[in-house]
Amino acid sequence: MVKSYLRYEPVAVFGVVVSIESNISFDSSGKFLLTPALENLAIWNVRQGICSKALSPSPVSHGPSLAVTAIASSDSSSIASGYADGSIRIWDCIKGTCEVTLNGHKGATTALRYNKLGSLLASGSKDNDVIVWDVVGEAGLFRLRGHRDQVTDVVFLESGKKLVSSSKDKFLRVWDLETQHCMQIISGHHSEIWSIDVDPEERYLVTGSADPELRFYTIKHELVDRETSANSNGSEIVNNGDDAAGNKWDVLKPFGEIQRQSKDRVATLRFNKSGSLLACQVAGKTTDIFRVLDEAESKRKAKRRIHRKEKKSAKGAREVTENGDRNPVAGEEGNVPVVVSDVFKLLQTLRASKKICSIAFSPIASKNSLATLALSLNNNLLEVYSVESSTSTKILSIELQGHRSDVRSVTLSSDNTLLLSTSHNAVKIWNPSTGSCLRTIDSGYGLCSSFVPGNRYAIVGTKSGTLEIINVGSGTCTEVVEAHGGSIRSIATTPDGSGFVTGSADHDVKFWEYQIMQNPGQDSTHLTVANVRTLKMEDDVLVVAVSPDAKYITVALLDCTIRVLFMDSLKNFLSLYGHKLPVLCMDISSDGDLLVSGSADKNLKIWGLDFGDCHKSIFAHADSVMSVQFVRNTHYVFSVGKDRLVKYWDADKFELLLTLEGHHSEVWCLSISNRGDFVVTGSHDRSIRRWDRTEEPFFIEEEKEKRLEEMFESDLDNSFESRYAPKEDLPEEGAVGIAGKKTKETLTATDLIIDALDMAEEELKRMAQHTEENEGGKATDFLPNVMMLGISPSDYVLHAISNVHTNDLEQTLLSLPFSDALKLMSYLKDWASNPDRVELVCRIGTVLLQIHHNQLITTPAARPVLTVLKDILYARIKDCKDIIGFNLAAMDHLKQYLSLKSDALFRDAKKKVEEIRLRQARRLEARMEPREEKRRKKKQKS
Repeated sequence: MVKSYLRYEPVAVFGVVVSIESNISFDSSGKFLLTPALENLAIWNVRQGICSKALSPSPVSHGPSLAVTAIASSDSSSIASGYADGSIRIWDCIKGTCEVTLNGHKGATTALRYNKLGSLLASGSKDNDVIVWDVVGEAGLFRLRGHRDQVTDVVFLESGKKLVSSSKDKFLRVWDLETQHCMQIISGHHSEIWSIDVDPEERYLVTGSADPELRFYTIKHELVDRETSANSNGSEIVNNGDDAAGNKWDVLKPFGEIQRQSKDRVATLRFNKSGSLLACQVAGKTTDIFRVLDEAESKRKAKRRIHRKEKKSAKGAREVTENGDRNPVAGEEGNVPVVVSDVFKLLQTLRASKKICSIAFSPIASKNSLATLALSLNNNLLEVYSVESSTSTKILSIELQGHRSDVRSVTLSSDNTLLLSTSHNAVKIWNPSTGSCLRTIDSGYGLCSSFVPGNRYAIVGTKSGTLEIINVGSGTCTEVVEAHGGSIRSIATTPDGSGFVTGSADHDVKFWEYQIMQNPGQDSTHLTVANVRTLKMEDDVLVVAVSPDAKYITVALLDCTIRVLFMDSLKNFLSLYGHKLPVLCMDISSDGDLLVSGSADKNLKIWGLDFGDCHKSIFAHADSVMSVQFVRNTHYVFSVGKDRLVKYWDADKFELLLTLEGHHSEVWCLSISNRGDFVVTGSHDRSIRRWDRTEEPFFIEEEKEKRLEEMFESDLDNSFESRYAPKEDLPEEGAVGIAGKKTKETLTATDLIIDALDMAEEELKRMAQHTEENEGGKATDFLPNVMMLGISPSDYVLHAISNVHTNDLEQTLLSLPFSDALKLMSYLKDWASNPDRVELVCRIGTVLLQIHHNQLITTPAARPVLTVLKDILYARIKDCKDIIGFNLAAMDHLKQYLSLKSDALFRDAKKKVEEIRLRQARRLEARMEPREEKRRKKKQKS
């Protein structure tokens, strides 16, 4: 009889405030901050400092969880998040649900940006491509190919329907979204471009790299430039004609450079919503904040600069005539040349306590500040600053919900209601069922920990050699005992609950007893520990374990050996040899029969404690095994390693039962509940994960088959054809491709369509045969095909096509053979009569014509189909276009009608006030100019 086992599934991940793989972003309201939390997208309430939602993708399979690598928010409630496998998910922020998943990139998504309307989304990836997505239609529009290295940032230029992308290949590319081609390539950077941004008014574009300066470009607006060229005089046309013939199409023109203060590379550049501030975050601890002056202020500053130059030049006799020729001309024309330093002025430098990973401006600012800026730090910390004119004040710090560094040990209480975790400077107590942090206690670097029986106290062994006694109820450290001269690597409790044993790098194994002491001058008592025995070993002690019957104590040493000693006399019973590198973890089964040890040599060894023989040596992990533990009252073992995996073993049959993938970095520790119903693991990625035992049974053979299937599917893209095919040489000006990519889902969808076409063809033959029989006098009832759901062949094929996701339609049709494509086209005529399906019919027809154009025009059987489609489709599309135009006109009329009835006129009051102020500033400027000219003339005469 084949034995079945119960499966363990990931249930909760907690302890992560913000991970380092992605940027952070505010939502459109400014109330919530969107942060990456490994595979989850956390939404933090900025005022309250609490996580209101965690958006996690539904697990499609039991495969590895993929980290969030990019985040973007639109002006509506939708949020986009990119992942390490290149997929993009669109979330509804209010509902907390995933609206659509977009697959197109073959590498990790590195950049995401919405346009102002939120209807388009641009994504850049490690596969060097940029894809533009239609958010409303939930499909990819096109793929822009041209960059020779990873795309680092993208930004829309709304005024001219352009897209600018930056890359590690040191080039900026400007793409025209209407004609879908690269219209400008900008070089000049000496290193990778890491970030770009455009101010809200689209006057300037700024780029940041590892170069010592920030580069600025002015953006040419087509309408404005046409007006100026139409109104320009002859001399100005000559000046414009000095440029190269191709330059008149250039969208970006160099404006200047500003030297940076930091030597670190630029990581993020962002303007705030009003465009008055520019933040430049470097890959270090600092962020430079620049003030962006408006047009009037920058002109005034330029005039003052020129005025100072004139003063200086007037002092030197040689330069008087030279400057006297130049500057009056500029004054007469009234065009003062504005340089970068006139527009961008360094306001302040914000310094954080740790390295900054990402920054984000809030769309709303408090009354007494210029802006609100959020920072994510690389130590699992979020900080929010209020930016003022001279300083920046920290208004919020989110840190208590997670450790600042690796989780080095996790321990469950005897009733499984509390979880204790240690890291380099704090001990945290959690509720393992909800994942909420109950207590945070400052401590030393905790390497191991254990609850005292009764769960009122806990013991923590530190790297400095001290034992810290933690009062769980009050959340305080009651006593620090100087226990060892080296780091305490392991704590093992005795089965009777009277004490514990510690092993240290100072070669000592010490036995401790719990004692209750009365506080001096008080009625209350506190726990303390006393050393009762010390065992001196010949090398560093890495792990100690006590057998459940308290007969043996096992000690793992740095010399790769395991010593089994009698607990009472401390005499040597067995010495276990076999590991090639030091043993890092071990455990004894509840019945005392088996000892399992994990080592830095990547192996698990299962020993019999009766004779000390090695039952089995298993190559368990791809890196060091960091922790092993038996499930209580069984011979099932859990092991974790630096290869990020949690593995579940049968120590009797020496077989791997399950591989649990989920952690994003090395796994250091694990703890199993008393009943074995859940497992808790802690990792270098600062997360604590809980894996629950489910009621779903599984068989070992099935798991082996699944692992082989996953290996085959992961190698799908690296198939023989694609692996050895010649790489496509892209032209310098780039190319356009289909947005989607071939996946398991698209191949399955193609198979389903082919099956539907075959079934429909058989049904049509059966219907024709039945008609012939009726005409011949054999009157019988026609029974519809049950497999076709009782619908007509045409509707059945349409049903199969409609089940294909919008984004996967092109790739699905690409895999169709020509014969099946021709069959599919014959159904388009029937579907086009349904107004709801006209768009789908047009998409299918267009894609199939593009793919099979040469074969279609040379195949006689295809001509009648193409002729019918030509006659029908144009008329159907025109009808749909007329309906949409009529609806848009009606909605516009309703909008005007409602605005007349309401106080909607006051909505744009802020813009109008700004326009009035700008006019007043220009008038003042116009008055001041003649006065300044008179003063200059007087000074020159004198």
